[in-house]
Amino acid sequence: MSSRDAGETAWVLEPILQVPHVLAAVLLTRDGLATGYTDALSQATAERVAAITSTVQGACRAAAAAFADRDRAEVRQVVIESDHGYVLIVPTDHGTCVAAYGDPEVRLDLLAHRVHSQVARVGEKAMAAAPRGSDGGAPA
Repeated sequence: MSSRDAGETAWVLEPILQVPHVLAAVLLTRDGLATGYTDALSQATAERVAAITSTVQGACRAAAAAFADRDRAEVRQVVIESDHGYVLIVPTDHGTCVAAYGDPEVRLDLLAHRVHSQVARVGEKAMAAAPRGSDGGAPA
């Protein structure tokens, strides 16, 4: 398996596919646009998954905030277990999200570890590429 990407996103998804029984993964923006996806998905399916994943995240943030009696909450991960397998959704701190799908035999602990590791790498790369002002400091 390899990943199809709209930019240089293969480095995010390829390591996730190395986890046994992982079938597909998508990198998406928080507002639901697919920016990269694995070969197991068609473009239409990846776009559908991205839109649904964005909606699920929003609902989970609202539910977490409601249960905590707060105005807002940030979600660290969402796990969906179905008769077809598992979906793991992990947002980054930089407006993107990784969603991965494994069959019922996937080890959820290994999948979660790998996805969270890749999300951390996305954050490191985003910080390394952060724009700087002309004086070398943060942009104005």
